[in-house]
Amino acid sequence: MGDGGEGVLGKIRAATAAGVDWVQTREKDLSGRELLALVRDAVAGSGSTRVIVNDRLDLALAAGAAGVHLGRESLSAQEVVSWCRSGNAPRDFLTGVSCHSLEEAREAAVAGASYIFFGPVFDTPSKRGMGEPQGIARLGEICRSVAIPVVAIGGVSEENAGECIRAGAAGIAAIRMFQDARDGAAVKDVVERLRVESASR
Repeated sequence: MGDGGEGVLGKIRAATAAGVDWVQTREKDLSGRELLALVRDAVAGSGSTRVIVNDRLDLALAAGAAGVHLGRESLSAQEVVSWCRSGNAPRDFLTGVSCHSLEEAREAAVAGASYIFFGPVFDTPSKRGMGEPQGIARLGEICRSVAIPVVAIGGVSEENAGECIRAGAAGIAAIRMFQDARDGAAVKDVVERLRVESASR
């Protein structure tokens, strides 16, 4: 595994130690061999944290990951779910889908997706190619419209993460918030506050 993979693994281990529920690997620059090694190492040290792999269903299964996450350029959720449920994956294997509209969210739910990512909820440089921020009101509409968990993504920070939970989101996905945290204790504090927020909803 190259230095990039080792750096990512360190961040995954830090997030796992802080008690996050899921870690999603989305390393497009790694070779298949490097990505497989990264995911295997991440799974081996994940404890109760679930490791999800972007796009690569084959690698997710080979590495013993908890699931695969599908984007716009991925295989269709219906095809993946159908194939997995035909005895090709563990029964608790997750299939997640990125959605940017109510129609896409409903299609993912009908296809049998385990959960969806919805966003961007707030403005963020990494998601500007996905259109204008959707906002909290639209997030709430999505959460009320589908029976599967909705995870808020896009510009989520310590300051606005609670709004997402109060709107009905099952959780939040963030890169910058966790990477910019002062230390592991700061990440753990965010995770615990969001769990309390969710429990009191």
